[in-house]
Amino acid sequence: MLLVLSEERKEHLGFLTQVDSAVVGEFGRIAVEFLRKGTNPKIYEGAASKSKRRKLNVSSDVIQHGVEGLTYLLTEGSKLMISEIDFQDSVLVLGFSEELNKLLLQLYLDNRKEIRSILGELAPKLPSYHSLEWRLDVQLASRSLRQQIKPAVTIKLHLDQNGDQTTKILQTDPATLLHLIQQLEQALGEMKTNHCRRIVRNIK
Repeated sequence: MLLVLSEERKEHLGFLTQVDSAVVGEFGRIAVEFLRKGTNPKIYEGAASKSKRRKLNVSSDVIQHGVEGLTYLLTEGSKLMISEIDFQDSVLVLGFSEELNKLLLQLYLDNRKEIRSILGELAPKLPSYHSLEWRLDVQLASRSLRQQIKPAVTIKLHLDQNGDQTTKILQTDPATLLHLIQQLEQALGEMKTNHCRRIVRNIK
């Protein structure tokens, strides 16, 4: 699986060709640090000051875009756990030198395990299924209609979230419930296709 880079991402990453390998390595460290603690504009300003001393004269905005592009490259690769070959093929479109491509690959290999761990901690903790109760009610008559059949399905859904249990009450008619079941069965069927299996393997 290859990473898809927008033209804007390519433009931001193009800045890496203007600096030496030590600076690219430093940007990789900053990218991982930002994932841990969040962004800090002062770091960009400090990096811009260093660039002036090296006679690069690069603004803090350009450095920020470069780091953000590198962060995207590392996080997306780590999220999908793409192989070394796929990562190399993904950065080929950037037209970098062989030395820079190798450096980016090493940054990815050195940090992908930690980045996946950080992304796992940042992911929202969604509630999980615990149990289900249901009841079918049928209204046979009312004051306005003496003869009618109006069925309704009431569902009590028990969920677990962070050790606490919550309950959701849902009500629908049988036709809507049948449509929902058909859609879920269709989704389960699609999960068995080769395309979905490849995606799931990459996510894991």
